[in-house]
Amino acid sequence: MAPAKVSGFYKHGNDWFFNAGLPSDLTIIVDGVNFHLHKFPLMSKCGKIASIFEELKSTHDKTFTTNLEEFPGGPDAFLFAAKFCYGIRVEFTARNIIMVYCAADFLEMTDEYGEDNLLLKSENFLHKNVLRNWKDCILALQSCESCMPRAEKLYILKKCLNAVSMMVCTDPSLFGWPMMMYGSLQSPGGSILWNGINTGARIRSAESDWWFEDISYFSVGLFERLIKTMEGRGIRCELLAGAIMYYARKFLPGLGRWQSVQGGKARTVASFSLTPVAVDQKVLLESIEMLLPKKKGKSFCRFLLGLLRVASILGVNQTCQDSLERRIGMQLELASLDGLLIPSYSDSDTLYNTDCVERIVHHFVSLESGLTLFSPPSLDLESSPSSEPLRKVARLMDSYIAEVASDVNLKPGKLRILAEVLPESSRPLHDGLYRALDIYFKAHPWLSDGEKEKLCNIIDYQKLSVDACAHASQNERLPLRVILQVLFFEQMHLRMALAGCLNVLEAESAPTGQGEIAGNATAGQIVQRDGWVTVVRENRVLKVDMEKMRSRVGELEEEFSKIKQEMKRVTKSHSSLSSPRVVARKFGCKLLAKSSDAQTDVAGSTGPTPRPSVEKACSSRNSRHRKSFSLF
Repeated sequence: MAPAKVSGFYKHGNDWFFNAGLPSDLTIIVDGVNFHLHKFPLMSKCGKIASIFEELKSTHDKTFTTNLEEFPGGPDAFLFAAKFCYGIRVEFTARNIIMVYCAADFLEMTDEYGEDNLLLKSENFLHKNVLRNWKDCILALQSCESCMPRAEKLYILKKCLNAVSMMVCTDPSLFGWPMMMYGSLQSPGGSILWNGINTGARIRSAESDWWFEDISYFSVGLFERLIKTMEGRGIRCELLAGAIMYYARKFLPGLGRWQSVQGGKARTVASFSLTPVAVDQKVLLESIEMLLPKKKGKSFCRFLLGLLRVASILGVNQTCQDSLERRIGMQLELASLDGLLIPSYSDSDTLYNTDCVERIVHHFVSLESGLTLFSPPSLDLESSPSSEPLRKVARLMDSYIAEVASDVNLKPGKLRILAEVLPESSRPLHDGLYRALDIYFKAHPWLSDGEKEKLCNIIDYQKLSVDACAHASQNERLPLRVILQVLFFEQMHLRMALAGCLNVLEAESAPTGQGEIAGNATAGQIVQRDGWVTVVRENRVLKVDMEKMRSRVGELEEEFSKIKQEMKRVTKSHSSLSSPRVVARKFGCKLLAKSSDAQTDVAGSTGPTPRPSVEKACSSRNSRHRKSFSLF
């Protein structure tokens, strides 16, 4: 007895056959794969095949051959539909549901050609099983690349994206579906599962970024569609930016090599068995830039600088690069020095891309920033560049210029442009510029004095601190003319400090109201000239000088009071009245020999004759004291 033939599909080479004991009378070609089938099972279920057969039966008698071009899902989807037409049991899964749905729609497998047909079954499975389950929805979206146009036309893609967006912005504990595992037997909804049963036990914490890893397995186009859908549903920009940054770090290794990734629990997707998609990094970066929200934040600014660094390596289009530079310029006060040190990957001789930084600073100065703040929310920044952001950027640029100044290929003109790109009011002190120039002169010893003097013109010597002036006056790398200018302004500082000291002393001796006005005016001049650092130093010097002046004035007052007491004693003493030499000897004076007329006048005088000599001695001594006081 011959063995029975097993009914079912089998493949021979590049052709599929159905083992039914009957010769095939219908051949369908899908993407180069031949399916040798029978017309009656397919015509009874597929409206498309029935219409094709009606068109071809007038020209063909026995065997019909047709080519189904652009079949959604390819040969695998058609094989699934063919098995269904032959009555073979098929299994719907999250991985094949979208392509089966699209194939059934393409073949017109509606209820008109059979009750409970494939299109109705696949639609029911999609709505009842896939759209209510996070994991199945993610798997369905990842496997729909082969039939994306058809899925978008049938709104299947939109339904899945809306379902994912809804589950992201809804508390996961409200759903009973298992999602990505955060350890063994844990659901991201916060409960612990045992054999799929909710035990009611809670895990430690549920993070808001639990879905970042899952959607990172999407292609660039699908990821872009998902982010736009989430944005339309009103999901917070912080979460969207976090998902975009996570996706970019995963497929752009250049970001992870220099930028520290925020710590967090390691995510595993073992239950998914997903395969990472192949991504064109250049296309990815250009798409990421368009998806990023217009926000401000330290970590966000650092991420933008990392994107700009990678963009210069990949050679993205000019529009993308300009947009990144503009975004960074809007929040340059939050940038760090290491982020601005972008290497030059072009044919330029310089080590760093100074042209890019120059354009970023121009954007900071010219553009009005209308961004809201996030990450971290504690920073209170104004929407437009004010004095404080300007000063932060000025300090940042001084550090940047000092860093790139050691490059021997950096031209003096470029250094001058970098120093003058910010307005003059942004720098209350020019110590940072002086330090950068000193580093540049040390790295470029071949510069002439004329070139050095041109560079030194960017420094306002009145805005140098006392320490900077002291260093510059002894700096052998500076031209002689510059050193003389530094010494001149240093002397002016000293004179102004002495004048301020005397003004304070006069204000103390003056009435209270006038003293306060004079002191405030002097203090305001000092603050306006040198800034807070110089004010502190000059206040200390002024306090010391004031103490010295107080002690000296006290000594003079004591000496003057002693002289007055001595004069009173002399006037009261009768014996001293008749002997002016005794009075002179008392005060250390020596009377000169005089003419007889003078002696007669002195002898014949009445009253306290010694007073003129005493007053002369006192006045001469007081004049000496006034001279010594004026030298202070």
